[in-house]
Amino acid sequence: MVFKEKMTVTFLGTGTSQGVPVIGCQCVACQSSNMKDKRLRTSALIEISGNRILIDAGPDFRQQLLRANISKIDAILLTHEHKDHIGGLDDIRALNYISGKPVDIYAEARVLNALRLEYAYAFAENPYPGVPEMNLHEISAESNFFINNICITPIRVMHHKLPVLGFKIASLVYITDANKIDGQEFQKIKGCDTLIINALRKKEHLSHFSLSQALKIADMSGAKNTFLTHISHQMGLHDEIENDLPENVKLAYDELEFRV
Repeated sequence: MVFKEKMTVTFLGTGTSQGVPVIGCQCVACQSSNMKDKRLRTSALIEISGNRILIDAGPDFRQQLLRANISKIDAILLTHEHKDHIGGLDDIRALNYISGKPVDIYAEARVLNALRLEYAYAFAENPYPGVPEMNLHEISAESNFFINNICITPIRVMHHKLPVLGFKIASLVYITDANKIDGQEFQKIKGCDTLIINALRKKEHLSHFSLSQALKIADMSGAKNTFLTHISHQMGLHDEIENDLPENVKLAYDELEFRV
């Protein structure tokens, strides 16, 4: 389905699993006074056709929703089960209270099983009153799925040896925690209007794209605009890195909002 109206994207967090600053670190990025160098764990809000779709809900979920004044979410997409992407789901309790219903969660079977273990108290036969309420929806990399009238295409990427999902929503592609995209899956992102992709640091890493690798993916994709996310303190200072990027590539930062 093609949408003529604009899509709004808000970066709720653009940092790695430790965030920036890292506890106890004295590096230039962690000691920076520039708010663009303050990064909560990676998450993004997509608003399209009256729908609010959140991608990932890490440990900073509560803080991110309060900071952005968000009290309604129609669905949460989970890329994978690592703690920095699911660790804040207990705080959907407030959304349950406001809406009077469970929050719809979309993820692969493996990730849903991880949720049932991580939040076992929420799925108990006789749950304690006030636990987070979730409707779990199983998705796969092989099939598109719909949230209301929004078609979403999963994209299989690899996070070292862990299969992870990226997502294509209309002309936007969102990929995080990846260091490999095979040829068939890469076809799903070619020619997209906007690409959001992880770039951990300048030096190569075992399970994440480096800056140069992310730039190569962006160039090969033909995306008109690219935003880099999931950025570690080892990347350096935001303003210095952005000055060296191609004109159509931006280093994302927390609370950055743009329209597609």
